[in-house]
Amino acid sequence: MSTILVIIHVLVCIALIMIVLFQSGKGADMGAAFGGGSSNTLFGSTGASTFLGKATTVAAVIFMLTSLGLAYMSTHRTGKVSVMEDVKAPITQPAGQTESAPAKSE
Repeated sequence: MSTILVIIHVLVCIALIMIVLFQSGKGADMGAAFGGGSSNTLFGSTGASTFLGKATTVAAVIFMLTSLGLAYMSTHRTGKVSVMEDVKAPITQPAGQTESAPAKSE
């Protein structure tokens, strides 16, 4: 289940990046460069919302839901708790002891 969710998450991430890059800026039309009045409206010169605007909203909602799902699944795992669970702790020496180095003979 988590593999499918990760694949959906990555695909939505790529789609969200592409959708945002395809959109033009708020003042990107030629009239805005020379002080045209149509770019100063409340929603811009294109109207209330475009297809890319709606697609951005849908992709952002899916991205947030998959993020929440992955976070929930990572904290509520039933298997191993850690990837380091099978590794034994290294042998340590008490603080007062030091290991003497062998003497070098020249």
